[in-house]
Amino acid sequence: MSWRKEERRAERGYHHGNLKEALLQAALGLIAEKGPAGFTFADAARMAGVSPAAPYRHFRDREELLSIIAQRGFELFEQVLAKAWDDGRPDAITAFMRVGPAYLAFARNEPAYYSAMFESGVPVDANPLLMTASERAFNVIRAAAERLAALTPAGVTRPPALMMALHIWSMSHGIASLFGRGDAARRKLPMAAEELLEAGVLIYLRGLGFPADLRSQPEKPAEPKRSGPWGAAPQ
Repeated sequence: MSWRKEERRAERGYHHGNLKEALLQAALGLIAEKGPAGFTFADAARMAGVSPAAPYRHFRDREELLSIIAQRGFELFEQVLAKAWDDGRPDAITAFMRVGPAYLAFARNEPAYYSAMFESGVPVDANPLLMTASERAFNVIRAAAERLAALTPAGVTRPPALMMALHIWSMSHGIASLFGRGDAARRKLPMAAEELLEAGVLIYLRGLGFPADLRSQPEKPAEPKRSGPWGAAPQ
């Protein structure tokens, strides 16, 4: 098939209004198959059934294509985490203990999005929409950490909620990336990844002075949000 015939086919796809979405879905499939570094812009075009020039109608380059996929991934990720957190219902401890398994479930169920979000090398701060989407997802974890920090036992210095959120995020991400993936890169583990994460979080919280039985801590009224060395609290 000549390039001109391919271009005419791309024109038809473009005028139908589905070229951009077809390219995004093609790239998502290639990420699932080969990883975010395993395909070219031309491969995505070929998978979508269009000419190598057609993708430039909608994307500056391959990095912009990956950036939009990562943004979509973070938007979906936020929905999954927010549903698990459920604004701290029925209580902060119960809700908090749902967030970690939800993190692992996303990595397992959406490996292509997960790879685009965290393994594509796309600079998050170069795309305002991607930055906003990633921050909104992280702020679910931070909101849970805020509520958890409020349960600090009497006589124990309250840890910075942002620090807690970053530690919990790092732990969740490490376990998800090593043992909870939905692709062939998952490492074998003699227990459920969820069990490993729960144990790690409980050990971490014990180190901060929380009791072994978190549910023994009564919830306290939320304090006014304030700024500090760890940044402004999420809105």
